Amino acid sequence: MDFTGEKKHESLSKIATNDGHGENSPYFDGWKAYDRNPFHPTQNPDGVIQMGLAENQLCFDLIEEWIKNNPAASICTSEGVGNFKDVAIFQDYHGLLKFRQAVAKFMGRVRRSKAAFDPSRVVMSGGATGASETLIFCLADPGDAFLVPSPYYPAFDRDIRWRTGIRIIPVECHMSNNFHVTLEQMESAYTKATEANINVKGVILTNPSNPLGITLSKETLTSLLSFTSENNLHMVCDEIYSATVFNSPAFTSISEVMQETKCNPDLVHIIYSLSKDMGLPGFRVGIIYSYNDQVVNCARKMSSFGLVSSQSQHFLASMLSDDVFIEKFLEESSRRLAKRHSRFVKGLEQERIHCLEGNAGLFLWMDLRHLMKEPTFDGEMKLWRVILEHVELDVSPGSSFHCPEPGFFRVCFANMDDYTMEVALKRIREFVSKGNEDGDDKKLLRKKHWKNRNLRLSFTSRKCDESLMSPHQRMSPHSPVPHSPLVLARP
Repeated sequence: MDFTGEKKHESLSKIATNDGHGENSPYFDGWKAYDRNPFHPTQNPDGVIQMGLAENQLCFDLIEEWIKNNPAASICTSEGVGNFKDVAIFQDYHGLLKFRQAVAKFMGRVRRSKAAFDPSRVVMSGGATGASETLIFCLADPGDAFLVPSPYYPAFDRDIRWRTGIRIIPVECHMSNNFHVTLEQMESAYTKATEANINVKGVILTNPSNPLGITLSKETLTSLLSFTSENNLHMVCDEIYSATVFNSPAFTSISEVMQETKCNPDLVHIIYSLSKDMGLPGFRVGIIYSYNDQVVNCARKMSSFGLVSSQSQHFLASMLSDDVFIEKFLEESSRRLAKRHSRFVKGLEQERIHCLEGNAGLFLWMDLRHLMKEPTFDGEMKLWRVILEHVELDVSPGSSFHCPEPGFFRVCFANMDDYTMEVALKRIREFVSKGNEDGDDKKLLRKKHWKNRNLRLSFTSRKCDESLMSPHQRMSPHSPVPHSPLVLARP
């Protein structure tokens, strides 16, 4: 009797056997290619450079210095071991009070004290992924829908749709308006959905935007908040990049706008995290902040399935409560992001590659339409494969972000040191120049005869990031499986 193949799958749940996770997206495929062949300046100089993972690694030295100066913040030191018992014993799903107080204070500081946050409304979860899913479980039932401006974060398909069973309706934004969402677009999408008998439960905004690297204006937020309130829709704002703003205009939170707008506060919810603003994704700190008492109570109960460890809460409560350090960190992080962003933009502009003008985030929205042989999504995928497999840069194609126009790519710039960035820019420069010389895709697909030739760059900036570039490092925590047919395919 054959117990393999399809019969085996029949014994599993629909979640276990469907592809709703979205792992077959080129967004994840690029990570897998990097995991198999990671760049290292000496041990693997021809490896893939990871530019598809939005991490903020520019200020680890500041955090490391604080740790050395504050050993009592950790229960694993002689200075802090006296708190071991209190941290090690059972903690319920409310979390440590000092942690919630510190997070609420930090959220207010990041928003320039334009809004105050109540610690009793801070609900913790295992990263922004867990926070997003938990909130959706509280707001909607399977089959319900949320309007989301596109392009949008690819893992939303996993985070808020896969296990909840809800639907995402993209609200298409276009280059003609610099991909800014408008009230008219939102109203049109809502009307079409309701006419199709789709039960729309709310709107999800990412501010600052991933992947665009721009902030929503106060006027836009006001009009959209009025729209959701008038139609009894939930307003969910993902604000996990709120402290990554490095240029004007300043970040405006929905928590500030709702104070000046006639709205129903029970319909307003914020997703937050320390993964991007503090560069601590490994700590798995996600936050739900809702103005709805019932949502807070339900989300807190559901958070039992993905709590933040007490040790992390204890440590972070101490660090986030250090006003002098936090002020210094936020200022320096903004300065370093601005410097890195400027260097990368100028490097691309030298090759006549333009980006959407951004002021926030850890990435650029890069326009490569002029490098495509045909202005189609198939042409975009062919170009992506060349860049990934032969230039060996993991950049993410716009189609994986549900971008309605082909030819745009997200490239992350804050997850590497200066040396690696210069190598990446050099590869781009040689790729563009070689492409112009050859004028033929087939010649670009030859064995790497043009890449990494005579690199003469300083290694002085490598010291703090050696572990980042080790070819023996663990798989990315976001990589769902080690192999994918899309990466292995050839154009």
